Amino acid sequence: MRTALVIGTGLIGTSAALALSQRGVVVHLTDHDPEQARTAAALGAGTDEVPEGPVDLAIVAAPPAHVAAVLADAMRRGLARGYIDVASVKGGPRRELEALGLDLSAYIGTHPMSGREKSGPLAATGDLFEGRPWVLTPTRDTDTEVLNLALELVSHCRAVPVVMDADAHDRAVALVSHMPHLVSSMVAARLENAEEAAVRLCGQGIRDVTRIAASDPRMWIDILSANPGPVADLLSDVAADLEETVEALRSLQSSDDAKRREGTAGIEDVLRRGNAGQVRVPGKHGSAPRVYEAVTVLISDEPGQLARIFADAGRAGVNIEDVRIEHATGQQAGLIQLMVEPQAAPVLSAALRERGWSIRQ
Repeated sequence: MRTALVIGTGLIGTSAALALSQRGVVVHLTDHDPEQARTAAALGAGTDEVPEGPVDLAIVAAPPAHVAAVLADAMRRGLARGYIDVASVKGGPRRELEALGLDLSAYIGTHPMSGREKSGPLAATGDLFEGRPWVLTPTRDTDTEVLNLALELVSHCRAVPVVMDADAHDRAVALVSHMPHLVSSMVAARLENAEEAAVRLCGQGIRDVTRIAASDPRMWIDILSANPGPVADLLSDVAADLEETVEALRSLQSSDDAKRREGTAGIEDVLRRGNAGQVRVPGKHGSAPRVYEAVTVLISDEPGQLARIFADAGRAGVNIEDVRIEHATGQQAGLIQLMVEPQAAPVLSAALRERGWSIRQ
């Protein structure tokens, strides 16, 4: 691939353009808002000049509701040898294109499974997709050259290609992305009118659950409008679980021993099913999940503290598998959890104590 055209210079489009530009591809940028394209160009993502002729690959990074129209226009104008989109929904846009009677041999739907809570070109980074799955949905009609161009894009972005059927993809992202976002928003909404004293007690648990609720509502309306059926089906299942859980909690309030036992069993069931589902979430680098042990250290909120503790862990010969930080309310300090292999935990704890760190059990 020598040339590319990115149509839509938001977070995803600009991030892809940055990755391609960094690897020597000449990238042309266009957007319905010319100022946004100029911003992406100023960031080094490419040029907002119109290409002189067809490019190798056109990348449509428009909202799902507009993908088919933008693709159809680009294909009719012959802007590229191959066309892809990066929308988070795949079945609907393809069916719209088929209904328009277009030859889809030069098109393949894709979806990079990466993003941020922020949107727009200023939030873009050239390494946004690194190590992340990038779904490709070719059909029997897809031209081999176009598939190879899409794979080359994925390689330039250092992502991991995953081939799926378009409708299977839409059901999958409803489960692992769209439905969880709505649930996160519903939990976060409980905080809107909560008493300040209660909100000040927020810890890492509520931060983890509500983090993705900070995303742009307009963007999510576009996404959910393109995949409403599978998301509604999943939320219906969640609603049934919620109803059963509420009933179990009410039973725990009963003075009847049998009712309380019934309530306990109901709560235990949902918690155990949660355990069973959580262990299926892929672990580090997409491998099977592993159990790590946390070494919890009190750390002050000062420059260089994280660098110091990582350096001390390195001197102890211990690899940090993951890190979690919980900031203390009203104090310039917090707790950092260093996740390590179980056999390395006592080694790391002893080494950090020797170097003056306060270890919390």
